[in-house]
Amino acid sequence: MTTVPDRAAVPRPVRIGLLGCADIAWRRTLPVIRAEPAAELVAVAARDTDKAKVFAEEFGGKVVSGYQALLDSPDVDAVYVPLPAGLHREWIVRAFDAGKHALVEKPLTTRSEDTAEVFALARARGLTLMENLTFVRHGLHSAVADLVDAGEIGDLRSVHGVFGFPPLNPRDIRYRPDLGGGALLDAAVYPLSAARMFLGPELEVVAATLTEDPECGVDVAGSALLCSADGRTAQVEFGFQHGYRCEYTLWGSRGSIFVDRAYTPPPAWRPTVRVRRRDETRELVLPPEDQFANTLREFIAAVRTGREAVDRAAQIATLARLVDEVRDRARPLLAGQRLAGRNGQLIRRHS
Repeated sequence: MTTVPDRAAVPRPVRIGLLGCADIAWRRTLPVIRAEPAAELVAVAARDTDKAKVFAEEFGGKVVSGYQALLDSPDVDAVYVPLPAGLHREWIVRAFDAGKHALVEKPLTTRSEDTAEVFALARARGLTLMENLTFVRHGLHSAVADLVDAGEIGDLRSVHGVFGFPPLNPRDIRYRPDLGGGALLDAAVYPLSAARMFLGPELEVVAATLTEDPECGVDVAGSALLCSADGRTAQVEFGFQHGYRCEYTLWGSRGSIFVDRAYTPPPAWRPTVRVRRRDETRELVLPPEDQFANTLREFIAAVRTGREAVDRAAQIATLARLVDEVRDRARPLLAGQRLAGRNGQLIRRHS
């Protein structure tokens, strides 16, 4: 006897609308939506209609005139928001007002009070809100945590995280203070999140610097020293006036663990974890993963079950608080300023 599949038992794909045709959407998020049977891109909205048409032709969906018109569309269940950070809060609130779930590029908002507000609104409306900080969902970091828990480097003493890259196109939105630009919101969230991941949520910022470009008015580099209640420390450095680095090091009482390409590995990348103990270095090569696909599947599961990922919400809240503390406690520096060297001569701080 042939059994006919029960079509009603197969959930309908989560229908996603795109608010803004950003580069990260084209390169990483929309390809995984296209490849995921449980999701479907059904609508695209952008300020530039021609650009929206290009995105729709590549990834599917209808072109909608305006963000609000997309939110008002009855065939959209959820929105993906890769808009500039300074616009996130407004469009998260508008999405919730329209009854849509939201997957939002990092940072979720530009201030911790706004992050708390939109999470409270999500709970009140029974909607899913998720930050698309994808590296935290790569199995690489769970493998590193397992090594630490197994005592491979003894007691963990400190974390050093770095994320920096060369200057961007001058027209890049990350040079726009009115749109939430700057290295703190764009790059620092990665090593700060790594520090929180391994040292816990009680970290506090005890010192920081932010280097501002006076021409555009945003921070283009920075650093921070953090401390946990039990005396462990983290040092983070970030910016977009650097040679490319994307890494963290965990330093313990008996050794260290080094991870390169820690935050933005390509889907086919096989991460290598280096464990150093005295004169011995051991390398663990892990299988590739697509952290964007992992994040999308977690988002879909949350939308379908209606259950909030409480641990993720707490992680995002901690990260938002740390970003605020870096901003509030930073010593301001100016890119290109002149400082006195040890011999009294002037040395230029390069931008």
